[in-house]
Amino acid sequence: MKLAGFVPLSLCDYPGRLSAVIFTQGCNFRCPWCHNRHLIPLPSESSACVDEEHVMAVLAERRVRVGGVVVTGGEPTLQAALPRFLRRLKTLGLSVKLDTNGSHPEVLRQLLSEGLLDYVAMDVKAPWSKYAALTGVDACDVAAVQASVALIAASGVSHGFRTTRVDTLLAESDFSLILEQIPQGSAHTWQVFRPNDRQDATA
Repeated sequence: MKLAGFVPLSLCDYPGRLSAVIFTQGCNFRCPWCHNRHLIPLPSESSACVDEEHVMAVLAERRVRVGGVVVTGGEPTLQAALPRFLRRLKTLGLSVKLDTNGSHPEVLRQLLSEGLLDYVAMDVKAPWSKYAALTGVDACDVAAVQASVALIAASGVSHGFRTTRVDTLLAESDFSLILEQIPQGSAHTWQVFRPNDRQDATA
């Protein structure tokens, strides 16, 4: 795994649990409001990274105090080693939360079928008709994202959908359409966009 960051303790990233947070390197979207832009470039052999064995050792030491671990990014499902890595986390008795953009439903299906996920948080970034523009990817596979929404909603695993509300890019009518895309019975939260000097929310 190409790991780009590790936070040993978080009070807010896993609902109802103290958790550690692991950041993976690489994302296939280019959302203009992204607050983790340094994680967008795909990993290479020369990429600076956090040592996986160090992460595992810290988690093993703290697993009594930290009941869960969040794997986020970047986009974790881009990495072929993700299933193996999550299996290692589960051997420590930790609950695993995955943050994803939903672009790889086939990976989600594998992880869910193996029982490797205890919570899934997926971003629903825009109305389907505006997904390419809002993700910065002309060839965005909207059908794949839709498949992930349906898969997560039907999985029986705790989950939530979320949208960063960027008023300069989306209108009130768009926000209404986003809510219509959330399956009945699934939680949805609005995230507040907090710009900084590295972000561009006017694309």
